[in-house]
Amino acid sequence: MSSETTHTHAEGEVHEETMTKGRIVKVALILSAITCVEFIIALGLVPHHVWGITYAIANPVYIVLTLFKAFYIVAFFMHLKFEKMGLILAIIVPILFIIGLILVLTNESHYWIGLRG
Repeated sequence: MSSETTHTHAEGEVHEETMTKGRIVKVALILSAITCVEFIIALGLVPHHVWGITYAIANPVYIVLTLFKAFYIVAFFMHLKFEKMGLILAIIVPILFIIGLILVLTNESHYWIGLRG
């Protein structure tokens, strides 16, 4: 996989997208901010019932924030943001099928447990 992609514009000039120090710092700050929000929710808001936030509300928020962090890690630190769409789809589509399979099997396991008892 390449960490660089070359784009040619209509005027004939070439533009390269790379990971610069500034972009790495920006992504690291975004990941740190998301992590801080998760810690504030987990250690401050949920245990003290601030604004009525319970685990039923906090857990989906954790999942969404974790998916944002996963996107930034995969897109920038694994350089998928700079790859061709075919390679991205070759990685993302099977992962989506695996997640779907896990969800279906989890639902099926609850059905079978219900039959036993």
